[in-house]
Amino acid sequence: MTALILFMIIAAYLGGSISSGVLISRLYGLPDPRNHGSGNTGATNVLRTGHRSAAVWVLLLDILKGTLPVYLGWYLGITPLYLAFIGMAACLGHMFPLFFHFRGGKGVATALGTLLPLGMDMTGLMLLTWLVCLGLFGYSSLASLLTALLAPLYAYFIKPEYTLPVALLSCLIVLRHHSNISRLYHKQEPPIIDRFKKSDKTGDE
Repeated sequence: MTALILFMIIAAYLGGSISSGVLISRLYGLPDPRNHGSGNTGATNVLRTGHRSAAVWVLLLDILKGTLPVYLGWYLGITPLYLAFIGMAACLGHMFPLFFHFRGGKGVATALGTLLPLGMDMTGLMLLTWLVCLGLFGYSSLASLLTALLAPLYAYFIKPEYTLPVALLSCLIVLRHHSNISRLYHKQEPPIIDRFKKSDKTGDE
């Protein structure tokens, strides 16, 4: 591993540690997502506060945290396996942020961002899978889990050289969702439709 790759991994983790959910919530005057809802800092939990535009900003910034370091690594000619390490570092930063007491999100949006440099075909297929699963089952967490499980298969057919890196990211996402898996099994996971209803009651300003 070269000094450049090590630097990129560290930089990706530090960039991922910038918690969009906490910062955007402060900007909008919303509750700290770490002390609200599920306690995660991702867009889904910010949506629980009832402010859709804040959740959209969090989603976009979380995606960007994954895209920038992986794209830079790809541009510099770093091999797929090390690109996976860079992407995982960005996701780990989002999940366990150094600057915010290691309390972060699930890493789904950031993981999606790491795949953007691989091409819109791969990214578009994953987005479509997530939307279809959400429409069928109504659970954001279940849609994320199913998409993560299918992602390595998509990579195998579309970008075979990235199958292992994508599989590593998928494993990370599934492990991070262990509490959601338990709630889904015990039928205690709230469907995302409840969050939209709450958002409608609160309203955006």
